[in-house]
Amino acid sequence: MSGNPQSKHDAVVDELYAEAGHWKINTGEEKIHAKRVPGKWRIWKWIASLVWVPFFLGPYLRWDDRQAVLFDIPNRQFHLLGVTILPQDFWMLSLLLLFFAILLAVVTALAGRVWCGFFCFQTVWTDVFTWLEEKLEGPPQKRKKLDQGPLTLTKVRIKATKHLIWIVIAALTGISFVAWFTDAYQLWIDLVNFNLAPTAVITILLFIAGTYVLAGYLREQACFWLCPYARIQGVMVDNTTVLPTYDFHRGEPRGRVKKGAKDADSSTGDCVDCNQCVAVCPTGVDIRAGQQEGCITCALCIDACNSVMEKVGRPKGLIRYESLDMLNGKENRPMHKRPRVWVYSLVLLLAITGIGYGMATLDAIEIKVIHSRQPLYVLQSDGSIQNKYTIKVLNKLTEDLKVSITVPGVDGAVLVGADEPVTARKGAVTPRTVFVRIPRDKLKVESQPLVFYAESTDKTGKRLVSKRESVFIGPKQ
Repeated sequence: MSGNPQSKHDAVVDELYAEAGHWKINTGEEKIHAKRVPGKWRIWKWIASLVWVPFFLGPYLRWDDRQAVLFDIPNRQFHLLGVTILPQDFWMLSLLLLFFAILLAVVTALAGRVWCGFFCFQTVWTDVFTWLEEKLEGPPQKRKKLDQGPLTLTKVRIKATKHLIWIVIAALTGISFVAWFTDAYQLWIDLVNFNLAPTAVITILLFIAGTYVLAGYLREQACFWLCPYARIQGVMVDNTTVLPTYDFHRGEPRGRVKKGAKDADSSTGDCVDCNQCVAVCPTGVDIRAGQQEGCITCALCIDACNSVMEKVGRPKGLIRYESLDMLNGKENRPMHKRPRVWVYSLVLLLAITGIGYGMATLDAIEIKVIHSRQPLYVLQSDGSIQNKYTIKVLNKLTEDLKVSITVPGVDGAVLVGADEPVTARKGAVTPRTVFVRIPRDKLKVESQPLVFYAESTDKTGKRLVSKRESVFIGPKQ
């Protein structure tokens, strides 16, 4: 019977169901009031949340006479300090998105949902909202009592203050988002004067509603049911991934510590079954039941467990960052000796190198040369051959430029229609029709290579040059 494949399959399924039976997934039937315990990982969590400070302050930085970073969608321009990126250069955006997508996959494969636990906007905003809730309403038990208590003036005052602050934070979030797409200072002027554009008003209102509902009410439910990352993380994590892990070898069997007992009971493990790891979990899972969908790798359970271990006189690290293979003694290689770490790092390096190359070689002006097809060439009365071209000058700067067009290097070539410089408008493409004439006796081949040069200087006196290859078509020789 033991060799029957069906029996083995049934045994595995039973084991999985038994494990899943220990999982706790809050489907919204109760509100989680997570306890806040000080510790190393709580400090790191607050430090990591500071990555969102530039989201609020970034739009107010200036560069010369404009906003330092501005996504100017109406004019299809992206200003980054002294560089203006136009749609023609958005291939770099693809590399940037590839870089962050792979980075997310790399971090997840190596250390689980670190993004979710420390950096995700849902996690950070929820943490701020619940911190304010605790400051106004007290610790978890007091908050639960207030929620269940009768409606009094004190309760109305506390709740109204909390929700008002939540709405203010949500409004600042929406305004800060819009400020990246328009001049931030003008945005506040229009806001004070009730003169905001309809698009800005709708966007801000959507952010207010979204932030207020997601961070104030849904909280961990957004991580469970709305976030697609929670669904796909399972294919990125394996037994070598370093995660907050309960050391069941050391912790089991669990046993309470009796009051006044000086020495640990040798018949029980180090876990004293205090449930503090569950009390501090923002999603309400029990890490002792193994890795679960609700675990966002915030490591707050590590702080809670370590504080209890200190109190009962037992070693820290009952819950710690560890891989399952390391926990079971199957893996002892450091992170830098794992092949996939090097593969991921190589892909990341290639992506960031491409972005760096693109930024370094980004020209302030670019030209495109379009050869007229009808006719390919015209025989002039003086015997010279003439070709017609449309020159398109792209100016990526925030100032108009006087751009000179030349065709050097071709014996006898005369450029007609480019006597005056082209006034290239800022952030736009300016066309100019020109003609190139070459004496027939100077034309040795049917298709003669040509190189058009566009030259100008910016307001600092820096020389700007762009070139584009084309051809000069003549009669068959």
